Amino acid sequence: MSKKVISIMIPCFNEVENVGPISEKIVEIMENDLPEYDYELLFIDNFSTDGTRDRLEEICAGNKKIKAIFNVTNFGQFNSPFYGMCQTTGDCTISMACDFQDPPELIPEFVREWENGYKIVSAIKSSSKENPLIYFLRTMYYKIIKNMSDVKMIENFTGTGLYDRSFINLIKKLDDPIPFLRGIVAEYNFKRKEIPFTQPKRRAGQTSNNFYKLYDAAMLSITSYTKVGLRLATFLGFFAGVISLFVAVYYMVMKLTHWYSFSAGYAPMVIGVFLIGSLQLFFIGFMGEYILNINTRIMHRPLVVEEKRINFDDKPESSEDHPDDEKNEA
Repeated sequence: MSKKVISIMIPCFNEVENVGPISEKIVEIMENDLPEYDYELLFIDNFSTDGTRDRLEEICAGNKKIKAIFNVTNFGQFNSPFYGMCQTTGDCTISMACDFQDPPELIPEFVREWENGYKIVSAIKSSSKENPLIYFLRTMYYKIIKNMSDVKMIENFTGTGLYDRSFINLIKKLDDPIPFLRGIVAEYNFKRKEIPFTQPKRRAGQTSNNFYKLYDAAMLSITSYTKVGLRLATFLGFFAGVISLFVAVYYMVMKLTHWYSFSAGYAPMVIGVFLIGSLQLFFIGFMGEYILNINTRIMHRPLVVEEKRINFDDKPESSEDHPDDEKNEA
């Protein structure tokens, strides 16, 4: 009987200092702690410019079980990992970061819970050694999106964890050009286990996350899984309109009945104009985020366009045939 295959998928962008150590650590864990399994380690590089690709070619040349996909350009923080997961061939797929902030030591625990029957094993950040302010803001974001969402979002879950082949088959069939993995996990009710962990600091290098990327992630989750923004715009617009109407009627009545003594100046008018104008601008921008989301889906561009693949001719054989697997075309 052939061994079950564990696929480990690692997205990377400018991680030249980390791809070597993370590959060595994962190979060590698979060979020493999980020798009863075969494995494949897949790196998907999102157009690195710091020498990461050269280093990956060296790593792949030394171990045919280590694979790599090079993207022709940077396709963003969501598309590239999602596409990488769809290219794995194992009985299950483990997704984790390249910078050691997702500890590779969790892999045996993921696999153990998978063998206990769980289809998804999620790594949940119970605490973090990153910047306290950033961690606090992330925590607040998770709580807000959980309360706003139409589905029960998972707090402190970044997507790291193990996914059974049945879940990988599902996401390969999804026709979504901007997939939000955390929302998909929450939306579909697969049997799931949570593994808490303390997030360490990056091993080396600097994170590519910035305010724009964090904002992009927040807007994608809000516009994909909530209606609150649009409903809030409707309700606040309605109440602001009602208040404006009452104020207008009040001043008209006062002006007509006390025309000889009533003088409020321009202050109420100026305040009203600025209040209504600021609300309009805010919600026009907010609605624009929804429209941008719709527009991106309608254009239906490919998730990823590949430039190069390495070692995909030497894939391990899975313990099961997967006749229903369909190749996820770029």
